[in-house]
Amino acid sequence: MKTITLADLAAMEKLARVQFASSLPGVKPVCLVGTRAAAGRTNLAPFSSVVHLGSKPALLGMVTRPDTVERHTLSNIIETGVYTLNHLHRGILEAAHQCAARYPREQSEFDATGLTAHEQDGFVFVAESRLRMGMKLVDILPIEANNTRLIIGAVQCVQVPAASVSEDGSIDLPGLGILGSTALDTYFEPVEVARLPYAKPNS
Repeated sequence: MKTITLADLAAMEKLARVQFASSLPGVKPVCLVGTRAAAGRTNLAPFSSVVHLGSKPALLGMVTRPDTVERHTLSNIIETGVYTLNHLHRGILEAAHQCAARYPREQSEFDATGLTAHEQDGFVFVAESRLRMGMKLVDILPIEANNTRLIIGAVQCVQVPAASVSEDGSIDLPGLGILGSTALDTYFEPVEVARLPYAKPNS
């Protein structure tokens, strides 16, 4: 085993350090976050920091980068209080990845990449996504250690094929072709390895 020290990390070229550090948690969910500015412009941006925070109410968090440059997604969420999370699959991977490019505020990533906006109940979804959620902003918590922010949202609605939700509430993510990611440019398809019983002492 190789030991990579704090000094080694500090000595890495910036992009290599970002790639390395963002690979450490392993494969993570990746979603396109759909927003609309108060002025009407739509925006799409990929986030690979989405995390489950609770089920009653259903809360999800995601981390936004430091606002050393314009953060269109963050400002739109603050303006309107709503956003969507849209999971990726192979059919939209290239277009979704391109949404990470730094387009000017007046340029919609929907138009730039050919993805389709599906508007419903005030939310802007990605029509091509097979699992999408309408979210309402609950809180934004500053993370002082690196000047990022944790955006906390409450799930307002979920759009998913009915056949993909089992009676016990689990969603067939492999069947939907949902992708995960590591680093800045690497994507994976999940494969179910096992389904184990609820863990209890002495069982």
